[in-house]
Amino acid sequence: MAEFTGQAKYLEIANDFKRRIRQGELKPGTKLPSETKLMADHEVSRTVARQAISRLREDGYVISHQGKGSFVTRPEEPRQVRRSPEFEEIAGYLADVRREVRRLGERMDQLEQLVRKQPQDG
Repeated sequence: MAEFTGQAKYLEIANDFKRRIRQGELKPGTKLPSETKLMADHEVSRTVARQAISRLREDGYVISHQGKGSFVTRPEEPRQVRRSPEFEEIAGYLADVRREVRRLGERMDQLEQLVRKQPQDG
């Protein structure tokens, strides 16, 4: 059974992949394990596996292609792009939504851990 380390499990998984990518262990173009494999390897739910991949995608470490999987990419250097005020406003709202979804995901992960620790009746 997975042990709770104080950090959400999806972040642990994502951070491990980021480290492996930065160290060159995983090269650009390398296919990431499937959600099912991540679930088995890390003893987590599908939600947690998806959150880990989503975090990697958001942080620029992977790109995903529907039906094909997720592949390692190089995080790009930030660049200056002119955007409209409307775009910036929408991006701000989207960032707020993502933060809330992450918080909910972390709470779900914690609740799943607590449920797993409960003695089973029967």
